[in-house]
Amino acid sequence: MKKGKVYIIGAGPGDPGLITLRAVEALKLADAVVYDNLVNEELLAYAPVGARRIYAGKQGGDHTLTQDKINDLLVREALDGRTVARLKGGDPFIFGRGGEEAEELAASGIPFEVIPGVTSAIAVPAYAGIPLTHRGLTSTVAFITGHEDPTKEKSDIDWQALAGIGTLVFLMGVKNLGQITDALILRGKSPETPAALIRRGTLPEQQTLTGTLANIEELARANQFKPPAILVVGKVVELRDTLGWFDSKPLFGLGVVVTRPERQADDLAKLLAAEGARPIAFPTIAIEPPSDWSELDAALEELESYQWIIFTSANGVHFFFERLRQKGKDMRDLKGVKVCCIGPATARQLEARGIGVDLVPEEFIAEGILKSFAALNIQGQKILIPRAAKARDLLPEGLKKMGAEVVVATTYRTVNSGRKKEELAVRLAAGDVDVITFTSSSTVTNFVDIMGKDFALPPSVRVACIGPVTAGTAAKAGFKIDILQNEYTMEGLVRALVDHFKHPEGKDSP
Repeated sequence: MKKGKVYIIGAGPGDPGLITLRAVEALKLADAVVYDNLVNEELLAYAPVGARRIYAGKQGGDHTLTQDKINDLLVREALDGRTVARLKGGDPFIFGRGGEEAEELAASGIPFEVIPGVTSAIAVPAYAGIPLTHRGLTSTVAFITGHEDPTKEKSDIDWQALAGIGTLVFLMGVKNLGQITDALILRGKSPETPAALIRRGTLPEQQTLTGTLANIEELARANQFKPPAILVVGKVVELRDTLGWFDSKPLFGLGVVVTRPERQADDLAKLLAAEGARPIAFPTIAIEPPSDWSELDAALEELESYQWIIFTSANGVHFFFERLRQKGKDMRDLKGVKVCCIGPATARQLEARGIGVDLVPEEFIAEGILKSFAALNIQGQKILIPRAAKARDLLPEGLKKMGAEVVVATTYRTVNSGRKKEELAVRLAAGDVDVITFTSSSTVTNFVDIMGKDFALPPSVRVACIGPVTAGTAAKAGFKIDILQNEYTMEGLVRALVDHFKHPEGKDSP
């Protein structure tokens, strides 16, 4: 049997956006992924669906697999002919024991490739606004493990040499913090040297504690500062007040629940993360094809008879064109038909398919469409509305009153996602949630179905809604609406959150 190959991959410091393109390419080839505790599990999505995911992490000395067993696992998988992605936090060759794993593979004659990663030693201070070198402050930097091999008889660290280096970065140093600071002060490092502890670096949960070499241990104890964390010692720490950029984002650290369908949640999650929030996925609905295609099929057979098609959601666009393709038709069958979209996000779906949009109302709701059509002469015109199985009749009824012939075709349906109440209840109880977002009436009604009619949000949790229709449904369900934006888009929703939390009253009022 042909031997497999092992890719020893640096997964970066935590932010999934910091993985390298080469690492992603290797993950896509994997038959098995062996990953550590500090690896962001979002990265596992790059591996093929059928690839085995094998957790081999350790936390606080608690090993899922010992290093020897990890080495044996990598060899065994490769000897069985598999391509293995060994995913390690940070860079595999910087205090990551990647060298030991590579030695074992080399000894067994197994092909391997090392893919460097963005080490937390550099990335985490950068996200805390601390440059490790800076002209006028220091041109020297050293990286040191704060947790040496406990089986060694004596330390390999030259503390005397370290005391003369401008910037010191200790990885995994929280447990031995007192020993580190004492050793440096004993060798002549000034007790007043600035020091910073950074935990969960590059993630929205990032915490930074600053002090001096003399008091950082006391501060860590008082603030119950726990690993994983990095210790930075040196004058460059003082630059944090000026250069801090990540944890000064307007929504930094706020837990925002996204109730959109799983397939669509990423768009909103990325917008939230860009402003520093912690998106919490809790989809309350799923989008499925209709149980009966007959309405849409009949409309597709006579597309040339319509003057307008009105798309009221991106889901309608997706399922409409998927069914069009299944029926052996394509965009050419829309020749001569004008297209209206309820908002820019829906319009983008059409434009991505190479189809021009003739009308987008100024107000991105059904009422806005009716206002736009009121300015047109649609008497006797035939209009198709591909939409959800359950939707308001305001739009078709309003168009009929203008003299149009309106055909409503069920194109998709919204169903309960099946998520469990306990998933969110745990996060709420832990104080992880600051905002619940609702982006449609169905996300509200299914949220209530999942959490139960007797469920009550903690007073500190805000409710944000996209548009007056969704807000009306939420209010009817008993929710107090704290955030309602004027622009009924995902971008508008995030801007409304930013505006809300910019002001002290936004943070203090329930």
